[in-house]
Amino acid sequence: MHPFRRLMLILSALPLLVSAQTLRVGLAEDPDVLDPTLARSFVGRVVFAALCDKLFDIDEKLAIQPQLASAYTWSADSKSLTLKLRPGVSFHDGEKFDAAALKFNIERHKTMAGSNRRGELAPVTSVDVLDPLTARLNLSAPFSPLLAQLADRAGMMVSPKAAQAAGDKFGLAPVCSGPFKFVERVAQDRIVLERFAGYWNASAIHFDKLIYTAIPDATVRLANLKSGQLDFAERLASSDMEKLQADKRLKTSRITEIGYQGITINVGKSERAKQNPLGRDARVREAFELSLDRQGLAQVVMDNEAQIGNQWVAPSNTWYAKNMPLPKRDVAKARALLKQAGVSNPSFTLLAPTSSDAQRLALVVQAMARDAGFDVKIQAAEFATSLNMADRGDFDAYLLAWSGRADPDGNLYSFHGCKQPLNYAGYCDPQTDSLLDQSRSLRDPAERKKVFEQIAARVITERPVIYLYHRNWLWGYSAKLGGVRNLPDGLLRVSGLTLAP
Repeated sequence: MHPFRRLMLILSALPLLVSAQTLRVGLAEDPDVLDPTLARSFVGRVVFAALCDKLFDIDEKLAIQPQLASAYTWSADSKSLTLKLRPGVSFHDGEKFDAAALKFNIERHKTMAGSNRRGELAPVTSVDVLDPLTARLNLSAPFSPLLAQLADRAGMMVSPKAAQAAGDKFGLAPVCSGPFKFVERVAQDRIVLERFAGYWNASAIHFDKLIYTAIPDATVRLANLKSGQLDFAERLASSDMEKLQADKRLKTSRITEIGYQGITINVGKSERAKQNPLGRDARVREAFELSLDRQGLAQVVMDNEAQIGNQWVAPSNTWYAKNMPLPKRDVAKARALLKQAGVSNPSFTLLAPTSSDAQRLALVVQAMARDAGFDVKIQAAEFATSLNMADRGDFDAYLLAWSGRADPDGNLYSFHGCKQPLNYAGYCDPQTDSLLDQSRSLRDPAERKKVFEQIAARVITERPVIYLYHRNWLWGYSAKLGGVRNLPDGLLRVSGLTLAP
């Protein structure tokens, strides 16, 4: 080849080389299976935000926004939801997204063995394909949280062709319709995605590759961010935020979560509920709550990077029930309640995951409760093990953090409904169940809030869960990274992100 021609070919390729960009994200854990139907971890949802588009999304104020569904209409009796789908959408394998694909995905969520979406879509009885871009979801009863469910993993759409071919191995190489497609995964190390050229909103994507790296140690994650090995790091240690804010090379974000940190009490999950004083008597549970200084907990454990609260949503949340205000610490009243209950120096075991935050929280709870006469023993267990123990009712009290859902139903129903899958407390009250069902049947926010206030009056009085605070999602990222949106679900949206040279 003539030297001049060779030089011109090299020069013509340079702009492509210069424009190629990789976004490097540090994760606090390694995600579980990358299949929206089977997945259950928060960190997996961080990856799904780039990999799998949903029918809807949420904005900074938790309002429902269109994504793969461009419009929706409820029937007059609220027992069916008709969705108009976005045209021109393809899955990563080139297959078209249409109403038939939506029907396949909803049915897969509901029927696949091991599905964690089945309960979220329980009221959906069938899906009708009205035309290629119109589908109708039929319900057994009105279900107002449905849109919020479809703005999470229950609304994620995967390629029917790929899912059928892979079966229960689909999560090893997922095929969705998001802005990035799957390339490889190295367990406990990295997940690599690359830009999907056929994405329907391609103009909003400014990276060619996306690498998620699992770095459980917050100190190491921060060191990688500071050294430039990462462009973005999620869930940084609260103790590091002040130092980060002084570093002009970096930016920080804090967003109050839509979930909570609480202490779940075994009030009926197993026979063990009858063997510990907390499970036997609501007065003892009230005394335990009154022994705790929530602001002190937030200060010591979270460096004040949390909003204290006594409910499943934060006091700043629209759905907060103001009829049940936050109680202050009152050790004298706590002691009086224990005397009234005929219990002196009650002893119980507090199950806590092995994470540093959970262990620190357990120790501070132990010290505070001692002032009121409680003898709290701490049992540490790896997180997955602790969940299995909670499932069996093998605990007295359990420190559990929940990442939260956009609709309060996602923080309530499965935790407080009789025999619901996340009801680790074993709480069961027919009137509360009736109110939970009523809250699902109402679409008017004002009417729903009245019902939530009635639920709060019952649940918070019985205290199957003692809610403590709502953590801030703490992010650190390069000052060159633009377009970062602070959404309360704590998930990084890649659309609109840019990285300056």
